Amino acid sequence: MKNVLIIGGTSGLGWALANELANDDQIQNVYTVGRTLHTEVENPKINFFAHNLLMDNFNFSERFNDIDALFITIGAGRVAKFDNLSEKEINMEININYKAVATVLKQFYPRIQKSNDFKVAVISSIAGMINSPLFSVYGASKAAIMALIQSLNIELEKDGSNNRILDVRPGHIAGTRFANNKSIDTKPAQKVAVEIITAVQKKDQILIPGYEETYKAVIERNREDSHEFGINSYDYKIAGNRLTEKPQIKIGYMSGTFDLFHIGHLNMLKKAKQYCDYLVVGVHKDASHKNKTVFIPLEERMEIVRSVRYVDEVIVSLPEDSDVREIIPYNYLFVGSDYKGTERFQRYEEQFSKLDDVEIVYFPYTKSTSSTQLRSAISQDNK
Repeated sequence: MKNVLIIGGTSGLGWALANELANDDQIQNVYTVGRTLHTEVENPKINFFAHNLLMDNFNFSERFNDIDALFITIGAGRVAKFDNLSEKEINMEININYKAVATVLKQFYPRIQKSNDFKVAVISSIAGMINSPLFSVYGASKAAIMALIQSLNIELEKDGSNNRILDVRPGHIAGTRFANNKSIDTKPAQKVAVEIITAVQKKDQILIPGYEETYKAVIERNREDSHEFGINSYDYKIAGNRLTEKPQIKIGYMSGTFDLFHIGHLNMLKKAKQYCDYLVVGVHKDASHKNKTVFIPLEERMEIVRSVRYVDEVIVSLPEDSDVREIIPYNYLFVGSDYKGTERFQRYEEQFSKLDDVEIVYFPYTKSTSSTQLRSAISQDNK
């Protein structure tokens, strides 16, 4: 391996893999892709690229055409009853755990087939092998990935390819999350990272970290009586207070008039979607707050915004963006940097500083077509 791509390599096990690989003298570059980077990059071999995998308009194979190893470590899920999961969250888990993985594998598949030595590892989960109540959608989506990898490895063999996809099926790994931009103990994750690198070098097809000491007995109990295993698993999670009521999905909110829709609007919406799983856009009824008139009716402006693929939901905005949180508990409030320092957003900053689950993201102003320019052009034509 010389050039490695890690999809989801910005935290947890992916970050442990990135650092382990970057310390190998044989490795020249480690490219990591994720929505945000949670810690400082100290090794110059590690190169970070921001991308939200829920945005399906990117070809990784074209962008990273020099790699000879691919690690896909993405995953999303939480311990919760099925009726506590929203449709948004279900779609997000399926899209991240299965669709995004299958899409990336498809993009690189010609190279996996034809290259003499192309290393591939995908992180699934032990949850996909056993009865996983309170982890239903996560377990089901991981089981789907296991089935996909198993089938692809047979196809590769029948096609005469020497390459195989390593299916890594871990259970819980300590040190695989980051909090407050500071990593916790990553030694357990680092140990698993070494196991994965060794297994992928050997072209193994399945790796279950901690199999002999922990998961062999778990798998056997499930095989002997899956129903009883499921009942015990359910009770164990409840007794251990492992249920989480808070959705894992990150919601973003942006408001605007979106009159005379142009590339500047599109770029703002695209930037916003980079940060969140679900983007809600509030459209102003008019532009009276700017002492301007609008050219396009509200319903038409809402329909235009709704048709943009980066947007998941459109609502009529409220006078105060902060009040929208009472209706939609967003985690990010997006706005142009020209609003930073205004009385309104200073008030929002003070209000949100008391909360730990919301952040204002200011997008820097960039030169592009603007509504002001279009208004001016229209006014000139009307003279």
